[in-house]
Amino acid sequence: GTEPEQAGIIKHGAKFIQAVTNCTVPKITMIVSGSYGAGNYAMAGRGMDPRFLFAWPRSVVSVMGPAQAGSVLRQVAEAKIARSGAEMNDEMRGMVDAMEKDTVDTMEAKSNALANTARVWDDGIIDPADTRAVVAFALSVCREGDERSVNTNTFGISRL
Repeated sequence: GTEPEQAGIIKHGAKFIQAVTNCTVPKITMIVSGSYGAGNYAMAGRGMDPRFLFAWPRSVVSVMGPAQAGSVLRQVAEAKIARSGAEMNDEMRGMVDAMEKDTVDTMEAKSNALANTARVWDDGIIDPADTRAVVAFALSVCREGDERSVNTNTFGISRL
């Protein structure tokens, strides 16, 4: 709305994302519910390159919520019909309804935790009861990784 914009929500949001991007501690992300759009970046989603990213079984990752996406596409289709000068009849209404339902169904199917894990967009789905143990293990892996030195390869690669 107008008030948050005037209060500088964009500027403060940009500062927050900059802080997340530049932090030097290990980023371990836990998606516990819905993670949509810019909020995914702000909360150290995959685009912020966290060292680990885990999801709870009911989590959802998407550009926007399925119902909102269907509603936006419906509004766009209705505006297009109105601009063309045509009057919305039952057939057109049915097509728009079907498009909205198809959008919602597709997004629900492709944005759930299992679909995201299948695409390797996270490091796995965990039982919420195991969250503390998983985060502790991830932190120990991060610490050990930071302490290890990598031996450089000083010889060429031979092809056989």
